[in-house]
Amino acid sequence: MAKAHRRPAWIEVDRTVLERNALKMANVVAPSVLCAVVKADGYGHGAIESAKAFVKGGAHWLAVAVVEEGIELRRAGIDEPILLLSEPLGGGMEEAVVHKLVPTIYTHEGIVQLVQATKKLGSQGESTQFHIKVDTGMHRVGCAPGQLVDLVELASQFREITLSGLWTHFALADDLSSDFSRAQISQFDAVVDQALTGVNQTVVVHMANSAAAGRYEEARRDMVRCGISLYGYSPIDGPEEPTFESAMALKARVSFVKEVPENSGLSYGHQYVTEHQTTIATVPIGYADGVPRRYGSCGGHVLIGGKPCRVVGAVTMDQLLVDCGRVTKVQVGDEVVLLGSQGDEKITARDWAKWLSVITYEVVCGFTGRLPRIWVN
Repeated sequence: MAKAHRRPAWIEVDRTVLERNALKMANVVAPSVLCAVVKADGYGHGAIESAKAFVKGGAHWLAVAVVEEGIELRRAGIDEPILLLSEPLGGGMEEAVVHKLVPTIYTHEGIVQLVQATKKLGSQGESTQFHIKVDTGMHRVGCAPGQLVDLVELASQFREITLSGLWTHFALADDLSSDFSRAQISQFDAVVDQALTGVNQTVVVHMANSAAAGRYEEARRDMVRCGISLYGYSPIDGPEEPTFESAMALKARVSFVKEVPENSGLSYGHQYVTEHQTTIATVPIGYADGVPRRYGSCGGHVLIGGKPCRVVGAVTMDQLLVDCGRVTKVQVGDEVVLLGSQGDEKITARDWAKWLSVITYEVVCGFTGRLPRIWVN
């Protein structure tokens, strides 16, 4: 808590909420295994503590985007299997072998590099596990469906490596108007059946992300990779009530209060001019912390004294201004909630996404490391 007192702006994350979300998802997708995605510093929540909470809640695997994220988890003493969601580049393959990460491969060069890294750095007599990703329509990374058999056959020639997984990723699982995911499932099934003919070892097949895990039971297979749902946010934009609890709150404290007369321009550019005399509170958080400069101009609010109050003027690097005209007795030190609950009011990441015309992923991943993460419960 010391950091929060020195700089009164912080993020609170409830670890018991993360545990409950993981337990709920694990029960939903059973008997499939739950892989919790903790890339991007645990979607802005904090990767290490999020990973520990998800494992306690029932996740058997973890997934990250880059080698450095996997190393961070290993150095924190996390021993669960960690899947790298992209093929490591440069020296990343060697780091993956050293830290016993499970790389995703989708090129011939990747297989050769993994073999070479294992020969150089792997444990004596122990092969390196890896997964192959197939591109069935996302067109981001992954081998073409027609290349899968060749990659599997190439990998089978080397005792240093072991194919332990095959996977793909949905492009439109969160689009309720699209059935493209079923076409991806069919294409993936066809090439997987062909590629695994004659393969004797156990190969984990997985394709479902958070959206697909809920919509397509047939996509769950041996494992599901869930990210945004575990943090409490729906991957599908719609009016339905959220299935999981949000674990993050963004808070600060009022640092200055002043009475401002009518027709006063506020902040840089005087983008906002007061219509009448009002109370303006300064809050020590800004775009360097992840609150966009346009947050006020697009309708963004905060909660003070249990009341929604409008952010006004351009958000600056370290501070923003709030019109507290409807709130009485605002004073320095009062709690400000930018994300979360206060009294009977609540501001959600979905509210932010609506105001800013973005998605909830961008909101929670956008808060910077300058904000300390404080774990509660």
